[in-house]
This record gives sequence, C-alpha cells and structure tokens, in this order.
Amino acid sequence: MEAQGAARRGWFVAAILGSSFLLFLIQPMVARMALPRLGGAPAVWNSAMLVYQALLLVGYGYAHWLGRFRVRTQAVIHMGLLAVAALWLPIGLGSMQVPSGAQPALWVPWLLVAAIGPLFLAISAQAPLLQRWYAVSSHGRDPYALYAASNIGSFAGLLAYPLLVEPLLRLRSQSWLWTGGYAVVVLLVLACASRLPRDEAPPVRHAADRAPILRDWAQWIVLALVPSGLMLATTTFLTTDIVAVPLLWVLPLGLYLLSFPVAFRSSALLDDLLQRCGPLVLLLFGATLVAGDSRLAYFNALIGLALLFAVAVACHARLYALRPPPERLTGFYLAMAVGGALGGVFAGLLAPVLFDWTYEYPLLILAAGLLIPQRALTGPTARLWSSRWRVPVGLTLGVAVLAIVAIGVDPRLLGPMHVQLAFLAVAAIGLVAIGARWPFAVALAGGLFLFGGYNALQTSLSGARTRSYFGVYTVNDQPDERRLAHGTTLHGVQLKGVRATHPTTYYQAGSGVGQAMQAVPALYGPAARIGVVGLGTGTLACYARPGQHWRFFEIDPAVVHLARDTGAFSFLRRCAPEAAISVGDARLRLSELPGRSFDLLTLDAFSSDAVPMHLMTAEAFASYARVLASDGVLLVHISNRFLALAPVVAGAAEAGDWKGLRMVHVPSALERQEEGTTSDWIALSRSPRVLAALRARSAEWRPLIAEPSFTGWTDDHASLVPVLRLLRTDGE
Repeated sequence: MEAQGAARRGWFVAAILGSSFLLFLIQPMVARMALPRLGGAPAVWNSAMLVYQALLLVGYGYAHWLGRFRVRTQAVIHMGLLAVAALWLPIGLGSMQVPSGAQPALWVPWLLVAAIGPLFLAISAQAPLLQRWYAVSSHGRDPYALYAASNIGSFAGLLAYPLLVEPLLRLRSQSWLWTGGYAVVVLLVLACASRLPRDEAPPVRHAADRAPILRDWAQWIVLALVPSGLMLATTTFLTTDIVAVPLLWVLPLGLYLLSFPVAFRSSALLDDLLQRCGPLVLLLFGATLVAGDSRLAYFNALIGLALLFAVAVACHARLYALRPPPERLTGFYLAMAVGGALGGVFAGLLAPVLFDWTYEYPLLILAAGLLIPQRALTGPTARLWSSRWRVPVGLTLGVAVLAIVAIGVDPRLLGPMHVQLAFLAVAAIGLVAIGARWPFAVALAGGLFLFGGYNALQTSLSGARTRSYFGVYTVNDQPDERRLAHGTTLHGVQLKGVRATHPTTYYQAGSGVGQAMQAVPALYGPAARIGVVGLGTGTLACYARPGQHWRFFEIDPAVVHLARDTGAFSFLRRCAPEAAISVGDARLRLSELPGRSFDLLTLDAFSSDAVPMHLMTAEAFASYARVLASDGVLLVHISNRFLALAPVVAGAAEAGDWKGLRMVHVPSALERQEEGTTSDWIALSRSPRVLAALRARSAEWRPLIAEPSFTGWTDDHASLVPVLRLLRTDGE
C-alpha cells in the first residue's frame, strides 16, 4: 500500500515539476524571439510582464473554476485544453510584424497572447490543479508539500535557460525542445488523471465550506505581495545601486523560488528560528543595505540576497500556516497569484513612476517587519510584551526612537560618527521591541531612515536624481565638474568653465571614437552625416563641426531630458544644438531610415554595465551596414567590466564581410586630470582606405582578430555565458 502511495505521489511530483520547468523556459525564450521585432523599450517589457502575470492569473482562475466539477470531469476538460493548446506548437512568432508606430500597450499583448496564450494558460494552471487531484486520489493526504516540486521545477528552468539552453541551442531548436517537453508533461498529466477515483461524490457547498472570508483573502494576498515585490525591488536595487553584474537577476528570483520548498513544510524548529531571527535580520541587514556603501558592493549584494531569502521564507511560512483545507486549495493559490502579481506591478511598474529612487525597497522591508511573526528574544522581554505595560512601554520606545533619529541626523550633536551612534541606539531599542509588532516597526523605520533613507530624501528634494524604467540617474555637482551616474556606472562627466566642451571619460580625443571623429572631415568632407546610438550626457556632440548632420538615437526619454532639457549638461546646447534625436529602440528607428543615411555610425548603447543583445547580433550589424555609406565606418564601444565583447563584434564583422580595427586607449596622466577613462573601441568598415586612414592617425589601432572557436551572436542564437570575464582565461 505504501509503495502504491509513493508511486502515485511520484507521478504527481513529476507532472508538477515538469510543468513549472516548462513555464520558466517559455518566458525568456519568447522574449528572445520578440526582442529583435519589438525592441527593448520599457513600454514593450512592461506590457510583456503584464501579459505573463495576466495569463498566470487566468490559469489559476481556471484551476479554481474547475473545482466546481468532479475531479474526473476536471481531468477531461483539462486534457481537452492541453490538446487544443498543442495546436500552437512549435512555439514561434510566425510572420506577424509590428506596424511602424504601433502602440506597444496594444500590440505586445496581442503578439504574445497569439503566440503562447493557450500554452501558457494550460501549463500555469497545473500546479494548483494537480495538487487538488492528488488530495482526492490519495484520500485526503496533505497536497501542499507538492508545491515544493513546482518551485524546484521553476528554479531548474530558471537556471537551465541562461546556463544551458540559450548557450547550446538556437531558438528553433529551443522551440522543438519545449515541444518535446510539453508532450512528456501531457503524458504525465494523463497518468495522474488515470489515478483519479471514479466514485468521488460531487462537490457540495456547505456553510462550513464557503469561500474564506475577506480577511483570509487579504492575508494571503499581502503575504504573497511583499516577497514578490521585494524580489523585484532587490533585483533593481542590486543591479543599479550595488553592482551591475550580468545575470545577477537570476539570484534573487532563484532564492525567491527556493523559499517555497523551505517554507511549505511543518517544522516547529523553523518557525521558532524565523520568529526570533527574521526581525533581527530585517533590523540589521535592511538598514545596512539601504545605506549602499559602494566600497562594499559584493558584501552588500550578499546581505541583500540573504535578507530577501529570510523575508520570503518567513512570509511563505506564514502563508503555509494559514493554508486552508485541500477543498479550498485552488482559491488559496489564486489569492497567492493575485498577491504576486500586485507585488510585481508595484515594484516593476508603479515604483519607477512614483519614486525617483528605489524607495520601494525600504518600504517593502518595513512592510515585512509588520507582517512576519515575531517572538521575543528573551524571557523578560516576552513577559513584558504580554503584560499590561506593553502599550505604555511601546509608546515610550517609539518616542525614544524618534528623538534619537532627530539627534542622529545632525552631525553637530554627536560628531562625525553621528549616524553610526544613533543607529546603534535605535538597533538596541529594536532588539528589545522584537515580539511587539508596532514598536519594532518604528525602530526598523528609524534604522532605515538613519542609514540611507535620510540621504536619499535629501537627494530627491534637491532634484539631482531622475528615474525611469531603465534605472536611477543621479547628477552629482562638484566644484570643477558635473557627473551623471546610472546606478553605480558613470555615464558622463562635464568639466566646468573654459573646459566645458572638452570630451571626457571614454570619449576623449585620444580614444578610438575621438580619433575617428577627428578624421571625419578628411574622410567624408564638411557635410558628413553622423549617427550616434546612445546619448548619455551628449559628450560626443563636442566633435560636431559646422555643416555636419548629426542624429542621436536614445531609448530612454529621461536621458534626453537630462542631456537636452534640464540644463544640467550643456554639450548638446553648446556644440550641436541642431542635432536630431530619435527616441526609441535604435534598431527599430534605424530600420525606418533610408539606406546610406550615415557616413559614420557610433554604437554606444549601454544600460548601466549591461549590453542590449539584440543590438550586437549579425542581423543588427546588417541593419547598420544598410544605413551606412559604402565607405562608411561603424564604431562600437565595448568597454565593460564584466563582459569580453570583442569576440562578439569580431564574429558579426566576419559574418558581414567587415574589416576591423581595435583600440584600447589608456589615458595619460594629463588626460586623467581631465577625467579620461580607459576605453575600448572597435572600428568596422568595408573600405580599406578608411581603416588605413585611421591607422595612420594613431599607432594604438590594432587589427581586430576573431576567435576561431567563438560563433558570433545572431537573432537566433546568443548567450552572455561565453563572454563573461569570470569564465574566460584569455585575458579578455
């Protein structure tokens, strides 16, 4: 009998695990298919995220709706949906093209729903649905432990795509792999359906079986919302304010998924540990991370991930403790899906509009402090918070926290260590307050405000910071210069006074782009046509000459506002006031221009320290060749802390019959005084005359050499893994 039960459980575990694995493969796979066609504008990805969340909610709602039928009827209906959804295989976008000027908010949902809607809906419904079937087929065994299989499958899919599937397979092969996986999952679901009892009584709605009251639904939704929102907020915070490492987003999402298997099990030891240590982790790690000391970037990243995992486990353990009977299981998961979607909407869509900094991060930490269960650290404090003195003591501690914060923000009162001393006092109060929800929340808020929150508010009030869906931009005014930072990445420096039009950073006269820009009049005459992909502060406009025609391509309207409209930077106004600016994805905007539009095109489109992959494929380089004159030159900026991009450009050059030169320019001591930065540029052209002219100007130009073992990126096959510097041994 035990062996039969284990076999039954194995079928259900395999079906749930396989379904979740496919769900986390289909999202990045379809995104890779759509990127060249839709571009990387925020409206596109916001719309795509909403589509995924809407389809997930519909899938969970469908599973909940099926609960009104006998399980064998549910199985017949669901197998029918799986069969109909199979008509959308293999996955692809077909011949659908986005009309020029189409609204992403309307077109993206249509494209994605038409491509994967039925498949996504059917697969997403299976985790709650199969758990409900298991509860019935096993005659009342607890099905919630099977949710661990769902999240382990999701985690496996999350890792498999960037590390295995994307590097090894082209998109067409990925689609067929997913098709094979779908067939296997359908067979597993059929095996599960065959084990459902024939004599189940029809569902009866007794008074005791009514849907949970509104309070229960609110608890489930909020407990799911906070870790979901914190996962996205942690990703944004780490990749913009801490360290912009490629593929770092995998870690927060992976820890979020792993928190479910840890939390969805009964364990008195785990509950005690979470209730005692969870608030402690929030108090110490939350404030430390919000302070965001750039000198401790990797340490901050580690404690941010630890904090996320602790909060996710605590919230999800509380969800598990509040789980309803199996008869209400699908409604429970529907509420969790609603909460997860709301967390994503808040952190991914609303926060960039509402806030100019990642304020959603400390707000969600504070919300976690109010939500997670607490247990006093010592016996005396436990007795205190259960006594009649708890209210006056709580009020006294709250007033003390406010007083300490007021003193701590003024360096005149406590000296140079004022923040640290005040935080120690607030943290001590917080330790005493663990076990009393509201006094602890006041202490936590005080710590967050002292360590980072106060400085963030001051910067916001000064107007020196701007935020968009691409990140947080901060203008830092210094006596001799003004800087623009995108998170931790410097995006431009303008000197003050008579040197205000001197190119700085990667664009100095001795750099590859500086050498090429100075050669333009001799190569193409006084009416040269110059295009620049990536505006930044507009530094390259310093090379503009009367009679030349300049056009910038910039995907982020916030950057255009900073460079042209605010007056914070004056490169454009002083050097190229007539330059045209095309806002939107550069590859799409370039496709709208007639051929041979430019003599020189500069590709400098970096988001923080990341690279838009669809701008570095062979097809993208073919589009650049189309808009360049026959003897034109393409300049590609590949300076990057984490990625060795020369093989990518060399592969595209070989595929497109370009010849190339590369210059790694290390600034001299004099150049460093004018904010010169080591830069890495590649010049591509089909004209030997142009490349010879560049080499004649500087001996730093070297022939671009392709790696025999490296295959360049295409729209059908590209991966960051082979070009990660951490994984390379060639010194690149």
